[in-house]
Amino acid sequence: MAIQRDNDLAGLPAAPAREWVRRNIPEADVSGPWRPEVIAGGLSNITYRLPLPSGSLILRRPPLGPLLPRAHDVGREYRVLAALAPTDVPVPVPLGFCADPDVIGAPFYLMPEVPGVVLRTRDDTGRLTVTRRSATASRLAETLAALHAVDPVSVGLGDYGRPGGYCQRQLRTWGRQWERSRTRHLPDMNRLLEALAARAPQQDSGTSIVHGDYRIDNVIVDLGQTPQVAAVLDWELSTLGDPLADLGSTMAYWHDLGDSKRYEIPVASGVTAWPGFPSAAEFAELYAKASGRELGDLGFYLALGTMKLAVILEGVHARYLSGQASGPGYATAGAAVPTLVARGLAQLSAS
Repeated sequence: MAIQRDNDLAGLPAAPAREWVRRNIPEADVSGPWRPEVIAGGLSNITYRLPLPSGSLILRRPPLGPLLPRAHDVGREYRVLAALAPTDVPVPVPLGFCADPDVIGAPFYLMPEVPGVVLRTRDDTGRLTVTRRSATASRLAETLAALHAVDPVSVGLGDYGRPGGYCQRQLRTWGRQWERSRTRHLPDMNRLLEALAARAPQQDSGTSIVHGDYRIDNVIVDLGQTPQVAAVLDWELSTLGDPLADLGSTMAYWHDLGDSKRYEIPVASGVTAWPGFPSAAEFAELYAKASGRELGDLGFYLALGTMKLAVILEGVHARYLSGQASGPGYATAGAAVPTLVARGLAQLSAS
């Protein structure tokens, strides 16, 4: 009879990972075979599914290879999930965090797998009815508004970021990230950063917990009789900041019906380009209604979100060129960067 060996995956050595889970998560049954899987989707932190007899767990760790300073901090992800678990914001309840990089090569945390679906592709949303698409978009807007309504101090996140000056800091931070990760000379990015700096509001529209990468394929949706957001995922960019910047990031990923020019972006490409989904501008109005916020200079916030996405994808492209990452999303990330930069400039000019 053949002996089944535990599966080692890149970034997740079986023996130390299994032992850490056994010692630190008593409700997890690790007596059976260790057969982890990499969950498809996402171009940043690595997500693994651990199918166990007691129920599947999800493990998150930073990507392989050199990392930008302060990027991919899974400890911050764990902290914000623990803080938001008792609120109306749907999140997975985290089970344990390992800060010791010697265990599997990087810090990591675990949480239970939340039932539901992640709508990653155009085909995923193409199978939904028009009514379900509309309801899903409404729940997305309402959930973002619910996050921004949470008082950071009341959930222990009063020191999770600096109050005030968020947009100015974002421009400095992402400008530095661009210089660290860029693989080419792209003068239009310098133009975009300068134009954003000149247009940045003197004061934020408020201070709230911001997700930083809120989009349709970063949530788990319960497609029951009435679609609901079952959990918001991927909190690695979360901090305290301007809630309208969070909305702008969401809109940067949004694909309007017939908007084929955005399909070159290898994240959530075409997912919302179906009848029933509102346009990006209509989604912003749904958020305004749910949150009671004035939208202010939405063109600036949209261009800011577009710039951030361009920098993120340039970092993905850099890891791909260095051989630290593979897959269709990584292979096409670089081509999307100039498209996004041009779009950011156009968004500022049009508003």
